[in-house]
Amino acid sequence: MSLIVVIVGTPLLIRLVHRLHYGQYIRQDGPQSHLVKRGTATMGGVAIIAAIVLGWAASALYRYLHSGTVPSWSALLVIFAMVSMGALGFIDDFAKVSKHQNLGLSVGAKFAGQFIFATLYAVLALIVPTRSGFPSAQAGMSFIERPFFDFAFAGRTLAIVIFVVWVNFLMSAWTNAFNLADGLDGLASGSSMIAFAGYSFIAFWENYHLKGAGHGGYSYAVSDPMDLTIIAACAAVACFGFLWFNSNPATIFMGDTGSLALGGLFAALSVATHTELLAAIIGGLFVIETCSDVIQVGCFKLTHRRVFKMAPIHHHFELLGWSETKVVVRFWMIEFMFVLVGLMTFYADWAGRSGLLL
Repeated sequence: MSLIVVIVGTPLLIRLVHRLHYGQYIRQDGPQSHLVKRGTATMGGVAIIAAIVLGWAASALYRYLHSGTVPSWSALLVIFAMVSMGALGFIDDFAKVSKHQNLGLSVGAKFAGQFIFATLYAVLALIVPTRSGFPSAQAGMSFIERPFFDFAFAGRTLAIVIFVVWVNFLMSAWTNAFNLADGLDGLASGSSMIAFAGYSFIAFWENYHLKGAGHGGYSYAVSDPMDLTIIAACAAVACFGFLWFNSNPATIFMGDTGSLALGGLFAALSVATHTELLAAIIGGLFVIETCSDVIQVGCFKLTHRRVFKMAPIHHHFELLGWSETKVVVRFWMIEFMFVLVGLMTFYADWAGRSGLLL
C-alpha cells in the first residue's frame, strides 16, 4: 500500500506543484551546478507521509478485521510525531514558495513548533496506558533497552520534565540532521530508506523477543513493537518509491515537509524501541552531516577559517570534483555500513544478555 501510494501520488503531486508554480528556490552560495534545479517541484514529503500513514492504516484495518486488534497508542504516538513535524515542515516550505525565496519560518517559530509537538509526544508517551502493559516510552536514556541513566531518581514529576527536555533534544537533533542531508538528489531519501529498513529489523526482533512471548533469550519490555515494525517498514518502502522520482536528476524534492517528518519519525522510533543512543549509529550518516555543519560554523566563528570547502559535508566533496551521483551513492554505502554496524551491535547486546557469548 505504501509503495502504491507513493508511486501513484508523487506524479500527481508534481503536476499540482507545477500548476501552482511552487518550485524550489536554490541557495546562491552553493555549488553553481545546482542552479539548474531552480523551479523543481518541492514538498514531496506530502507523498511520503501519506504513503506511510496509509500503509500503516491498511495494516491496522487488516488486523482489526481479522483479529479485532485495534491500533496501539505506541503506533499512534509515533505517527503523531511524524505528521506533526511534517506539518511544521510543510508550513516552512509553503512560506518559502509563497515568498519566492529560500527563507521560510524563522528560527524562533520553527523551534517553538518543535517544542510544542515534541513535548506533547513525550508527555503522552509516558502517561497514556497501552494494551501491552508496557509504556510507550521509558523515562531515561538508553543505548539498548535498559536505561543507563534513569530519570526516576528525581521523582515522577521532575522525571517527566527531564524526559521532555531529552525528547526535545532528540527531535530537534534528528529533524535538523535529516534536513541537512536533504541537499543532493536522492541523498536523504535513499539514506532514510536504509536507516528505516534497519529499524524495521530491530523492532521485529523486539517483537519476537517480547517479555511474556515465551521465546528464549533476553526479552524486551517494549510496547507493541509489531506496530513499530510495520511503520518502519512503510517508511523504508515510501522512501524507496519516492527515490524513483527523487534520484538524479530529481523531478521533485521532499522539502522540509519530508525531511522534518522523517527526522521526527526516526527520533520517535528510537524512543519507542528504547534505542535512543544506538540510533546515533544506525543514523550515522546523518550524524556526520550534522557534525560537519557544526564544525564548520564553530571553527569559522572562532578562527574565521573554514574546515570544509562548504558544509554540510556532501557539498565539500562536490567542490572537490566528485559528481553529485558519486557523492550520493558513496554516502548511501556509508549509511548502509552504519546500519550493519548498528544491527550487529544490537544483536551482540541481545546475545550477551542471553548468555550466548559466555
